[in-house]
Order: sequence, then C-alpha cells, then structure tokens
Amino acid sequence: MRRLVWFYRFCSVSLITLGLILLLGGAGFRVNLTPSEPLGLWRIVKPNRPILVGDLVFICPPDTDAMRKARARGYLRYGLCEGLVAPLIKTVVATAGQAIQISDVVRVDGRPLPHSRVSRMDGQGREMTPYVGGVVPPGTVFLHSEFPGSFDSRYFGPLSMAGILGLAQEVWTYAP
Repeated sequence: MRRLVWFYRFCSVSLITLGLILLLGGAGFRVNLTPSEPLGLWRIVKPNRPILVGDLVFICPPDTDAMRKARARGYLRYGLCEGLVAPLIKTVVATAGQAIQISDVVRVDGRPLPHSRVSRMDGQGREMTPYVGGVVPPGTVFLHSEFPGSFDSRYFGPLSMAGILGLAQEVWTYAP
C-alpha cells in the first residue's frame, strides 16, 4: 500500500511539473542550462523595433549539416527548433554589411571583438573549423557569446534573422 501511495505522489508531482513546464514554455519562458549565458529562467520577448548590434536574442539555428554535426557532438541541446535543437541565446555583434575577419580572434569592421578567441579544438580534442569570414549578408546576423567554449558564429557564420524568436530577457538567473 505504501508503494502505491508513493507511486501516486510521484506521478502527481511529475504531471504537475510537466504541466508547469508546458505552461511556462507556451508563455515564452525558457530554461538555460548552458554556460554561454547565465543559467536559469529566461523569457522570449517580441521586439517592438528592429534587431540591433548588442541585442541578446533567442534564435533557432537552421537544420543544416553543420548544425546536425554540432548536435551530434553535444554543442547544441535538444529542443523544439527545426532539427530538434534548442534555441541559442547569443548576442548580435554584427548585422548586414559589416565585415567579419577570423584569425586567432574575431574582428568586426577591423576592430577586435572582446572575448572572441577562436579555438582550433573543442574540449574533447576534436577539430573545430572556424567560419571563413566575409561581409554579413542581408537578412542575417553574426552572433557571439563571451564564454570561451561557446559554439557561436565564430564557427557557423551568420544566421538568418528569420530564426530569431525574440529578445532574451533574464527572469531568474545565476552566473557561476
């Protein structure tokens, strides 16, 4: 009898938790479990203006070979974007028409981007292929995170603005 009561309690708590997650997800809330930005609860906010350099955004990566490889390597989490990956939280550091140069660091219009060292190997010793650089095409943005191990546009290049879900707003976060 005790096991049955424990089982019912466990199922009830699980269903309530799942319902809460679905309710919060439908309201634009997301949990960030990656070190690219502070850990915790975030909200996706629809912008009332164009996306600008400096904006922190949620963006769905495209379902490309590079992103599938990144998912297989564990760089991207499971989620509800195309290709079954979670949206990325990244800062827009360049928009259409700006020049990107990649060497040991990233340069935007000739100026070095702080905290943008380009790694040639990931944490498990696998080769990382940096983006070749060039002018950011119309309708795309170049994304960055100051976390040294972040998988961002240093490696996959600009992403389409069509994938932007909205601005990222901290709700309850913790930065270790």
